[in-house]
Amino acid sequence: MESSRAARRNHRARPSRRRPLLYTALATVAVVGGTAAGTVYVKAQAHSGPVSSAATPSTSASASASGGGEATVEPVTQPAVDYDALLATAMKAVTPAGDQKVSVAVLDVDSGKSATYGSTAYDTASIVKVDILATLLLQAQDAGRQLTATEKSYATTMIENSDNDSATALWNIIGTADGLDAANKKFGLTGTKGGDGPLWGLTQTTAADQLTLLQQVFGDDSKLSAASKSYIQGLMGKIEADQQWGVSAAADGSRWRLKNGWLARSTTGLWDVNSIGRVTAPDGHEYLIAVLSKGSTTQNKGITLIEAAAKAGVAAFAGSGSSTSASASATD
Repeated sequence: MESSRAARRNHRARPSRRRPLLYTALATVAVVGGTAAGTVYVKAQAHSGPVSSAATPSTSASASASGGGEATVEPVTQPAVDYDALLATAMKAVTPAGDQKVSVAVLDVDSGKSATYGSTAYDTASIVKVDILATLLLQAQDAGRQLTATEKSYATTMIENSDNDSATALWNIIGTADGLDAANKKFGLTGTKGGDGPLWGLTQTTAADQLTLLQQVFGDDSKLSAASKSYIQGLMGKIEADQQWGVSAAADGSRWRLKNGWLARSTTGLWDVNSIGRVTAPDGHEYLIAVLSKGSTTQNKGITLIEAAAKAGVAAFAGSGSSTSASASATD
């Protein structure tokens, strides 16, 4: 009886032949987790200490453990989205007719991503009126003064009603093309040149430059003060009823701020039709959009073209596949 008990005590005291996980010489665990963006691969090696088989995937990454059992994570670079290519694809649904040409630039305010389709310079027509007012406000800021009552009156009718006489008055006040070009240099525009003499409507610009101008009017990183930006935005939200077309076609209802331009060229009889502004699209995102066109046989055909281009621009970013609904033909 006594020998049997001793045998049991000796059996309990004998060290286990199983080694705890804590002292495992080498443990390797591979964990593969799928994510929407790709696959997370985690390989952990430990000379001492437990190895967990749990991994929480987030973005695509590669992680390897150090000799001490601490894993280091190295991000795996995902392919960059080519938004210019997406916009170009969306624009295939827009069909210019005859001599029509169109260029578009779009910025998704929420993501900060932008895209441009076309780099040709176009006549501004009346969209330059936003640039004229921005120049006036920048000059007033630099001089430490407020706009006069007369300047405010001109600004209101120039933007809200697209009044040409008011534009000419302010064009002269800012110093015509020289004043505009100097301000645009500060704003960061590189492909815009003021029209000769009194011909402010023949200022040359690109869609990319107009997008840069819109960022000065609506963005945080601007040479314009908050008060100056708010002033321009307010006027662009009160465009008279018969001019509420253009980039507003891509907006959710009346959630837009815009300025349009239209000009029949005396040399060809063809129309320049342009539109710039900010819209809140049906997807809830805010977009800055600039659409420039030329070569339309009528103003209405130009409007049809640029509205289709604005919709295509938003569709490219929204990823809704709805760009086909933005197709345009050159008919009234």
